[in-house]
Amino acid sequence: MNAADKKRLLREMLFARRFEERCYEAYVERKIGGFLHLYPGQEACVHGVMEAARPGHDYVITGYRDHVHAIKCGSDPKVVMAELFGKETGCSKGRGGSMHIFDVDKRFMGGYALVGGPFPLAAGMAKAIKLKGGDEIALCFLGDAANNQGVFHESLNMAAVWKLPVLYVTENNLYGIGTRIERSTAVLDQYKRACGYDIPSAQADGQDIDEVFKAAKKAVDHVRSGKGPYLLELMTYRYRGHSMSDSNAYREKEEEKEWGKRDPIIILRDRLIEAGEISEEDYRTMDKAIIDEIENEIIPFCEESPEPDVSELEKYVLAENDPYVKGGAQ
Repeated sequence: MNAADKKRLLREMLFARRFEERCYEAYVERKIGGFLHLYPGQEACVHGVMEAARPGHDYVITGYRDHVHAIKCGSDPKVVMAELFGKETGCSKGRGGSMHIFDVDKRFMGGYALVGGPFPLAAGMAKAIKLKGGDEIALCFLGDAANNQGVFHESLNMAAVWKLPVLYVTENNLYGIGTRIERSTAVLDQYKRACGYDIPSAQADGQDIDEVFKAAKKAVDHVRSGKGPYLLELMTYRYRGHSMSDSNAYREKEEEKEWGKRDPIIILRDRLIEAGEISEEDYRTMDKAIIDEIENEIIPFCEESPEPDVSELEKYVLAENDPYVKGGAQ
């Protein structure tokens, strides 16, 4: 990546951080309801990986911590936020909410609430790509705790047998809700679990976007070249609790402090300042412009957007076209 790439990525990651912080505030203001899982601290993961892939061309799927992934794939932040607000202008017409962001035009194939659910779906997308002879790949982002689901092993086995073009990315933030990884998982280094299926894998520093990009480039090139699946583990840390309902009382303050010293945005910012590519004033100006965009464009768009019409409650439900539901068959 050149200096221009890194400055763009700094802005993208800072935008993601401010976007998620504003989601937190909107939730407290009761403008967002339901579940809400935020991404601060993990920004280098999706940005570094997708920088090595082809956003909008490759297929991406993830779990419920999904807002930033959709935006990096090219989704309009206004439309993503509108979905969180439950508005008709949202990407799922206000019917999905935080855990169900979806944008087929950008090939972001959704966030999913079911833990581990995206594993086989990513394999299915990769199978479709292979059958059609395309040059796309499927990327599946999930947390470390999802790897304890049986479907993780079933999917990796199938992907290996069929040599599917799928990259599994483990965003290892050390916790499954409030359970630390040592209490739930026998093999702590998640990348090692891929060896049981003869899948190449690697582990990288998920707080350093340069390291993420370097590891992701190798992984993406492997998958796209037709050599089959790959598993990339990124060591990262979420700065907030698992969700808005999480008091975060189970984590040691010293641990949080140490990980806070390795903020992915600050690491990249300081690197660019040291290289003379930006100044501290440039960074402050960038930050203010981002906050202004969110407050003056995104939030007003969401607040002014209409609520879904209650008369269309059943619209977009798959069963509406089923003759058994419509009474056409008994």
